[in-house]
Amino acid sequence: AMMFVLSALAFFVLLTLLVLIHEFGHYAVARWMGVSVEEFGFGLPPRAKVLFTLRGTIFSLNTIPFGGFVRLRGEASVDPLERNRPGSFTAASIPARLGILVAGVVMNFLLAVVILSSGFALWRWVPTYLSLDSLEAGAARGEVDVTWNLYVSEVVEGSKAEEAGVLSDAILAAVNGIPVTKVGEVLELQTGTSSVEYTLRTGKEFTEEKRVSVTVENGKTGVALSEFASMIRGRRHSLLEAVRLSFRETWTVMVQTVQGAGKLFTSVLLQGRVPKGITGIVGIAQLTHASIQEGFLTYLRLVALLSLSLAALNVLPFPALDGGRILFVLVEMLTGRPMHRRFEIITNALGFAVILALITVVTLNDLFHLFSPAQYP
Repeated sequence: AMMFVLSALAFFVLLTLLVLIHEFGHYAVARWMGVSVEEFGFGLPPRAKVLFTLRGTIFSLNTIPFGGFVRLRGEASVDPLERNRPGSFTAASIPARLGILVAGVVMNFLLAVVILSSGFALWRWVPTYLSLDSLEAGAARGEVDVTWNLYVSEVVEGSKAEEAGVLSDAILAAVNGIPVTKVGEVLELQTGTSSVEYTLRTGKEFTEEKRVSVTVENGKTGVALSEFASMIRGRRHSLLEAVRLSFRETWTVMVQTVQGAGKLFTSVLLQGRVPKGITGIVGIAQLTHASIQEGFLTYLRLVALLSLSLAALNVLPFPALDGGRILFVLVEMLTGRPMHRRFEIITNALGFAVILALITVVTLNDLFHLFSPAQYP
Protein backbone atom coordinates (compact mmCIF):
# COMPACT_ATOMS: atom_id res chain seq x y z
CA ALA A 1 0.00 0.00 0.00
CA MET A 2 2.84 2.38 0.85
CA MET A 3 4.52 1.67 -2.51
CA PHE A 4 1.24 2.35 -4.31
CA VAL A 5 0.83 5.70 -2.56
CA LEU A 6 4.45 6.61 -3.30
CA SER A 7 4.05 5.66 -6.98
CA ALA A 8 0.82 7.67 -7.26
CA LEU A 9 2.55 10.70 -5.73
CA ALA A 10 5.55 10.28 -8.04
CA PHE A 11 3.21 10.03 -11.05
CA PHE A 12 1.41 13.22 -10.00
CA VAL A 13 4.70 15.07 -9.46
CA LEU A 14 6.08 13.86 -12.78
CA LEU A 15 3.15 15.04 -14.91
CA THR A 16 2.74 18.30 -13.00
CA LEU A 17 6.45 19.13 -13.09
CA LEU A 18 6.78 18.53 -16.82
CA VAL A 19 3.74 20.60 -17.74
CA LEU A 20 4.40 23.43 -15.29
CA ILE A 21 8.01 23.87 -16.36
CA HIS A 22 6.77 23.95 -19.95
CA GLU A 23 4.17 26.60 -19.12
CA PHE A 24 6.68 28.58 -17.06
CA GLY A 25 8.77 28.90 -20.23
CA HIS A 26 5.81 30.51 -22.01
CA TYR A 27 5.14 32.74 -18.99
CA ALA A 28 8.72 33.94 -18.52
CA VAL A 29 9.36 34.79 -22.17
CA ALA A 30 5.93 36.43 -22.55
CA ARG A 31 6.70 38.73 -19.62
CA TRP A 32 10.14 39.43 -21.05
CA MET A 33 8.63 40.33 -24.43
CA GLY A 34 6.04 42.65 -22.89
CA VAL A 35 3.03 40.37 -23.44
CA SER A 36 0.52 40.38 -20.58
CA VAL A 37 -0.06 37.03 -18.89
CA GLU A 38 -3.62 37.07 -17.59
CA GLU A 39 -3.48 33.77 -15.72
CA PHE A 40 -1.03 31.07 -14.69
CA GLY A 41 -3.06 28.06 -13.66
CA PHE A 42 -1.95 25.14 -11.52
CA GLY A 43 -4.06 22.24 -12.72
CA LEU A 44 -6.75 22.49 -15.40
CA PRO A 45 -10.06 24.43 -15.33
CA PRO A 46 -12.56 24.99 -13.90
CA ARG A 47 -10.90 27.37 -11.46
CA ALA A 48 -11.15 26.40 -7.82
CA LYS A 49 -9.36 29.29 -6.13
CA VAL A 50 -7.26 32.37 -6.83
CA LEU A 51 -4.00 31.89 -4.96
CA PHE A 52 -2.55 35.38 -5.49
CA THR A 53 -2.02 38.08 -8.11
CA LEU A 54 1.46 39.16 -9.21
CA ARG A 55 2.13 41.98 -11.67
CA GLY A 56 -1.31 41.63 -13.19
CA THR A 57 -1.17 37.83 -13.47
CA ILE A 58 -3.68 35.69 -11.59
CA PHE A 59 -2.11 32.55 -10.15
CA SER A 60 -4.94 30.07 -9.74
CA LEU A 61 -5.56 26.61 -8.37
CA ASN A 62 -7.82 24.57 -10.63
CA THR A 63 -10.11 21.60 -10.16
CA ILE A 64 -8.33 18.99 -12.32
CA PRO A 65 -5.08 18.42 -10.40
CA PHE A 66 -2.74 17.73 -13.32
CA GLY A 67 -0.43 20.03 -15.23
CA GLY A 68 -1.22 23.69 -15.75
CA PHE A 69 -1.71 26.43 -18.31
CA VAL A 70 -0.83 30.00 -19.22
CA ARG A 71 -3.44 32.40 -20.65
CA LEU A 72 -2.02 35.34 -22.62
CA ARG A 73 -3.92 38.53 -23.35
CA GLY A 74 -5.83 38.36 -26.64
CA GLU A 75 -4.60 34.86 -27.42
CA ALA A 76 -8.06 33.25 -27.67
CA SER A 77 -10.05 36.30 -28.70
CA VAL A 78 -11.72 36.86 -32.09
CA ASP A 79 -12.28 40.57 -31.37
CA PRO A 80 -9.76 42.60 -33.44
CA LEU A 81 -9.70 45.38 -30.82
CA GLU A 82 -8.86 42.91 -28.06
CA ARG A 83 -6.24 41.16 -30.18
CA ASN A 84 -4.50 44.41 -31.07
CA ARG A 85 -4.46 45.90 -27.58
CA PRO A 86 -1.01 46.76 -26.21
CA GLY A 87 0.35 43.77 -24.38
CA SER A 88 -1.69 41.20 -26.32
CA PHE A 89 -0.03 38.16 -27.82
CA THR A 90 -1.07 38.89 -31.41
CA ALA A 91 0.09 42.51 -31.16
CA ALA A 92 3.63 41.36 -30.34
CA SER A 93 6.26 41.12 -33.06
CA ILE A 94 6.74 37.87 -34.95
CA PRO A 95 10.14 37.14 -33.29
CA ALA A 96 8.52 37.77 -29.87
CA ARG A 97 5.63 35.39 -30.61
CA LEU A 98 7.99 32.71 -31.93
CA GLY A 99 10.11 33.08 -28.80
CA ILE A 100 7.06 32.71 -26.55
CA LEU A 101 5.77 29.66 -28.41
CA VAL A 102 9.09 27.84 -28.49
CA ALA A 103 9.96 28.64 -24.86
CA GLY A 104 7.96 25.75 -23.41
CA VAL A 105 9.74 23.19 -25.56
CA VAL A 106 13.10 24.77 -24.69
CA MET A 107 12.35 24.48 -20.96
CA ASN A 108 11.51 20.78 -21.27
CA PHE A 109 14.68 20.29 -23.30
CA LEU A 110 16.85 22.10 -20.75
CA LEU A 111 15.34 20.14 -17.85
CA ALA A 112 16.26 16.89 -19.60
CA VAL A 113 19.78 18.10 -20.44
CA VAL A 114 20.43 19.07 -16.79
CA ILE A 115 19.17 15.71 -15.48
CA LEU A 116 20.99 13.64 -18.10
CA SER A 117 24.24 15.58 -17.75
CA SER A 118 24.13 14.98 -13.99
CA GLY A 119 23.47 11.28 -14.57
CA PHE A 120 26.37 10.85 -16.98
CA ALA A 121 28.73 12.88 -14.80
CA LEU A 122 27.83 11.54 -11.35
CA TRP A 123 25.84 8.32 -11.52
CA ARG A 124 27.37 6.27 -14.35
CA TRP A 125 24.25 6.31 -16.51
CA VAL A 126 24.42 4.30 -19.71
CA PRO A 127 23.52 6.21 -22.91
CA THR A 128 20.89 4.82 -25.25
CA TYR A 129 22.28 2.68 -28.08
CA LEU A 130 19.92 1.48 -30.79
CA SER A 131 22.12 -1.29 -32.19
CA LEU A 132 25.00 -3.55 -31.25
CA ASP A 133 27.25 -1.64 -33.65
CA SER A 134 26.48 1.68 -31.95
CA LEU A 135 27.04 0.06 -28.54
CA GLU A 136 30.38 -1.29 -29.69
CA ALA A 137 31.34 2.14 -31.05
CA GLY A 138 30.33 3.70 -27.73
CA ALA A 139 32.52 1.24 -25.84
CA ALA A 140 35.42 2.06 -28.19
CA ARG A 141 34.96 5.76 -27.40
CA GLY A 142 35.13 5.01 -23.69
CA GLU A 143 31.50 5.90 -22.96
CA VAL A 144 30.68 2.52 -21.39
CA ASP A 145 32.32 -0.73 -20.34
CA VAL A 146 30.83 -3.77 -22.06
CA THR A 147 31.23 -7.50 -21.49
CA TRP A 148 30.42 -9.35 -24.70
CA ASN A 149 29.26 -12.95 -24.97
CA LEU A 150 28.09 -15.41 -27.61
CA TYR A 151 24.62 -16.85 -27.22
CA VAL A 152 23.72 -20.23 -28.72
CA SER A 153 20.29 -19.32 -30.04
CA GLU A 154 19.69 -22.50 -32.05
CA VAL A 155 21.20 -25.93 -32.67
CA VAL A 156 20.40 -27.24 -36.15
CA GLU A 157 18.49 -30.50 -36.07
CA GLY A 158 20.66 -33.43 -37.14
CA SER A 159 23.86 -31.36 -37.02
CA LYS A 160 27.17 -32.42 -35.50
CA ALA A 161 26.56 -30.02 -32.63
CA GLU A 162 23.26 -31.74 -31.80
CA GLU A 163 24.94 -35.17 -31.96
CA ALA A 164 27.62 -33.93 -29.56
CA GLY A 165 25.01 -32.71 -27.08
CA VAL A 166 25.28 -28.97 -27.58
CA LEU A 167 22.14 -27.29 -26.23
CA SER A 168 20.54 -24.04 -27.27
CA ASP A 169 19.96 -21.25 -24.72
CA ALA A 170 23.58 -21.42 -23.59
CA ILE A 171 26.65 -19.21 -23.73
CA LEU A 172 29.62 -20.30 -25.82
CA ALA A 173 32.47 -19.11 -23.62
CA ALA A 174 35.52 -20.66 -25.33
CA VAL A 175 36.66 -22.74 -28.28
CA ASN A 176 39.61 -25.06 -27.57
CA GLY A 177 40.11 -23.18 -24.32
CA ILE A 178 40.39 -19.80 -26.07
CA PRO A 179 37.76 -17.27 -24.89
CA VAL A 180 35.46 -16.03 -27.68
CA THR A 181 33.04 -13.12 -27.82
CA LYS A 182 32.57 -12.68 -31.58
CA VAL A 183 31.17 -14.98 -34.26
CA GLY A 184 34.20 -14.27 -36.44
CA GLU A 185 36.52 -15.58 -33.72
CA VAL A 186 34.66 -18.89 -33.61
CA LEU A 187 34.75 -19.29 -37.40
CA GLU A 188 38.47 -18.54 -37.43
CA LEU A 189 39.19 -21.19 -34.76
CA GLN A 190 37.09 -23.76 -36.61
CA THR A 191 38.68 -23.17 -40.01
CA GLY A 192 40.98 -26.01 -41.14
CA THR A 193 40.20 -28.35 -38.24
CA SER A 194 38.10 -31.49 -37.94
CA SER A 195 36.89 -30.99 -34.36
CA VAL A 196 36.80 -28.40 -31.61
CA GLU A 197 36.05 -28.33 -27.91
CA TYR A 198 33.26 -25.97 -26.89
CA THR A 199 33.15 -24.57 -23.37
CA LEU A 200 29.50 -23.83 -22.69
CA ARG A 201 27.83 -22.04 -19.79
CA THR A 202 24.34 -23.31 -19.12
CA GLY A 203 21.68 -23.17 -16.43
CA LYS A 204 19.35 -20.43 -15.28
CA GLU A 205 22.15 -17.98 -14.49
CA PHE A 206 24.64 -19.51 -16.99
CA THR A 207 26.81 -20.61 -14.08
CA GLU A 208 27.12 -24.31 -14.97
CA GLU A 209 30.12 -25.10 -17.17
CA LYS A 210 30.10 -27.88 -19.73
CA ARG A 211 32.79 -28.98 -22.23
CA VAL A 212 31.73 -30.69 -25.44
CA SER A 213 33.84 -32.05 -28.32
CA VAL A 214 32.17 -31.23 -31.66
CA THR A 215 32.99 -32.43 -35.17
CA VAL A 216 33.59 -29.64 -37.69
CA GLU A 217 32.46 -29.90 -41.32
CA ASN A 218 33.48 -27.16 -43.77
CA GLY A 219 34.29 -24.88 -40.86
CA LYS A 220 30.84 -25.23 -39.28
CA THR A 221 29.26 -27.30 -36.53
CA GLY A 222 25.55 -26.48 -36.89
CA VAL A 223 24.98 -23.85 -34.21
CA ALA A 224 23.44 -20.40 -34.65
CA LEU A 225 25.33 -17.83 -32.60
CA SER A 226 24.39 -14.25 -31.73
CA GLU A 227 26.54 -11.64 -30.06
CA PHE A 228 25.09 -9.90 -27.02
CA ALA A 229 26.22 -7.66 -24.20
CA SER A 230 25.91 -9.56 -20.94
CA MET A 231 27.01 -6.52 -18.93
CA ILE A 232 26.91 -2.81 -19.73
CA ARG A 233 28.30 -0.44 -17.14
CA GLY A 234 28.42 3.32 -17.42
CA ARG A 235 31.37 5.50 -16.54
CA ARG A 236 31.69 8.80 -14.73
CA HIS A 237 32.44 11.54 -17.26
CA SER A 238 33.74 15.07 -17.15
CA LEU A 239 31.10 17.78 -17.22
CA LEU A 240 31.90 18.63 -20.85
CA GLU A 241 31.65 15.00 -21.94
CA ALA A 242 28.47 14.51 -19.88
CA VAL A 243 26.83 17.48 -21.62
CA ARG A 244 27.88 16.09 -25.01
CA LEU A 245 26.35 12.72 -24.15
CA SER A 246 23.16 14.41 -22.91
CA PHE A 247 22.74 16.25 -26.22
CA ARG A 248 23.22 13.02 -28.14
CA GLU A 249 20.72 11.31 -25.84
CA THR A 250 18.16 14.08 -26.36
CA TRP A 251 18.50 13.74 -30.13
CA THR A 252 18.05 9.96 -29.96
CA VAL A 253 14.98 10.15 -27.71
CA MET A 254 13.32 12.98 -29.63
CA VAL A 255 13.80 11.26 -33.00
CA GLN A 256 12.36 8.05 -31.55
CA THR A 257 9.40 10.01 -30.15
CA VAL A 258 8.63 11.68 -33.48
CA GLN A 259 8.92 8.36 -35.32
CA GLY A 260 6.62 6.77 -32.73
CA ALA A 261 4.05 9.55 -33.18
CA GLY A 262 4.13 8.99 -36.94
CA LYS A 263 3.68 5.23 -36.51
CA LEU A 264 0.79 5.80 -34.10
CA PHE A 265 -1.05 8.14 -36.45
CA THR A 266 -0.63 5.99 -39.56
CA SER A 267 -1.34 2.72 -37.75
CA VAL A 268 -4.55 3.99 -36.12
CA LEU A 269 -5.68 5.65 -39.37
CA LEU A 270 -4.85 2.80 -41.75
CA GLN A 271 -5.06 -0.32 -39.58
CA GLY A 272 -7.25 0.75 -36.67
CA ARG A 273 -4.81 -0.39 -34.00
CA VAL A 274 -2.13 1.01 -31.71
CA PRO A 275 1.37 -0.19 -32.72
CA LYS A 276 3.41 -2.21 -30.27
CA GLY A 277 5.60 -0.13 -27.95
CA ILE A 278 3.33 2.95 -27.93
CA THR A 279 1.92 3.81 -24.52
CA GLY A 280 -0.17 6.56 -22.97
CA ILE A 281 -1.10 7.87 -19.55
CA VAL A 282 -1.75 4.39 -18.11
CA GLY A 283 1.54 3.10 -19.46
CA ILE A 284 3.36 6.12 -18.01
CA ALA A 285 1.79 5.36 -14.64
CA GLN A 286 3.07 1.78 -14.90
CA LEU A 287 6.54 3.02 -15.86
CA THR A 288 6.49 5.41 -12.91
CA HIS A 289 5.58 2.59 -10.53
CA ALA A 290 8.35 0.39 -11.95
CA SER A 291 10.92 3.21 -11.76
CA ILE A 292 10.06 3.94 -8.11
CA GLN A 293 10.67 0.29 -7.30
CA GLU A 294 14.05 0.49 -9.05
CA GLY A 295 15.08 3.61 -7.14
CA PHE A 296 15.10 7.41 -7.30
CA LEU A 297 17.74 7.64 -10.04
CA THR A 298 15.67 5.43 -12.35
CA TYR A 299 12.67 7.65 -11.68
CA LEU A 300 14.78 10.75 -12.35
CA ARG A 301 15.86 9.37 -15.71
CA LEU A 302 12.22 8.67 -16.56
CA VAL A 303 11.47 12.34 -15.83
CA ALA A 304 14.19 13.36 -18.29
CA LEU A 305 13.01 11.00 -21.03
CA LEU A 306 9.36 12.04 -20.69
CA SER A 307 10.37 15.70 -20.68
CA LEU A 308 12.10 15.12 -24.01
CA SER A 309 9.08 13.25 -25.36
CA LEU A 310 6.83 16.16 -24.35
CA ALA A 311 9.19 18.60 -26.09
CA ALA A 312 9.34 16.50 -29.26
CA LEU A 313 5.56 16.07 -29.47
CA ASN A 314 4.83 19.74 -28.75
CA VAL A 315 7.13 21.01 -31.48
CA LEU A 316 5.41 18.94 -34.19
CA PRO A 317 3.68 21.23 -36.75
CA PHE A 318 0.20 19.96 -35.86
CA PRO A 319 -2.79 22.18 -34.94
CA ALA A 320 -3.35 22.74 -31.20
CA LEU A 321 0.30 21.98 -30.45
CA ASP A 322 2.98 24.65 -30.04
CA GLY A 323 4.45 23.51 -33.34
CA GLY A 324 1.15 24.16 -35.13
CA ARG A 325 0.91 27.64 -33.66
CA ILE A 326 4.52 28.29 -34.65
CA LEU A 327 3.59 27.21 -38.20
CA PHE A 328 0.79 29.81 -38.32
CA VAL A 329 3.21 32.55 -37.23
CA LEU A 330 5.75 31.45 -39.85
CA VAL A 331 3.04 31.59 -42.54
CA GLU A 332 2.24 35.13 -41.40
CA MET A 333 5.92 36.03 -41.63
CA LEU A 334 6.15 34.69 -45.20
CA THR A 335 2.87 36.13 -46.50
CA GLY A 336 2.96 39.41 -44.61
CA ARG A 337 -0.52 38.98 -43.15
CA PRO A 338 -1.91 37.00 -40.19
CA MET A 339 -3.97 33.85 -40.57
CA HIS A 340 -7.72 34.35 -40.47
CA ARG A 341 -8.59 34.10 -36.78
CA ARG A 342 -11.69 31.92 -37.21
CA PHE A 343 -9.76 29.53 -39.46
CA GLU A 344 -7.04 29.32 -36.82
CA ILE A 345 -9.56 28.63 -34.04
CA ILE A 346 -11.40 25.94 -36.05
CA THR A 347 -8.13 24.30 -37.13
CA ASN A 348 -6.82 24.21 -33.58
CA ALA A 349 -10.14 22.83 -32.32
CA LEU A 350 -10.04 20.04 -34.91
CA GLY A 351 -6.41 19.33 -34.08
CA PHE A 352 -7.26 19.15 -30.39
CA ALA A 353 -10.11 16.74 -31.14
CA VAL A 354 -7.76 14.47 -33.11
CA ILE A 355 -5.19 14.54 -30.30
CA LEU A 356 -7.90 13.78 -27.71
CA ALA A 357 -9.13 10.87 -29.85
CA LEU A 358 -5.61 9.44 -30.14
CA ILE A 359 -5.09 9.78 -26.38
CA THR A 360 -8.38 7.95 -25.79
CA VAL A 361 -7.47 5.13 -28.18
CA VAL A 362 -4.00 4.69 -26.66
CA THR A 363 -5.43 4.77 -23.12
CA LEU A 364 -8.03 2.14 -23.94
CA ASN A 365 -5.29 0.02 -25.51
CA ASP A 366 -3.20 0.38 -22.33
CA LEU A 367 -6.18 -0.65 -20.18
CA PHE A 368 -6.90 -3.63 -22.41
CA HIS A 369 -3.35 -4.92 -22.03
CA LEU A 370 -3.33 -4.11 -18.31
CA PHE A 371 -6.44 -6.20 -17.60
CA SER A 372 -6.10 -8.76 -20.37
CA PRO A 373 -6.23 -12.36 -19.10
CA ALA A 374 -3.15 -13.02 -21.23
CA GLN A 375 -1.17 -11.03 -18.70
CA TYR A 376 -1.84 -13.69 -16.08
CA PRO A 377 -0.53 -17.23 -16.62
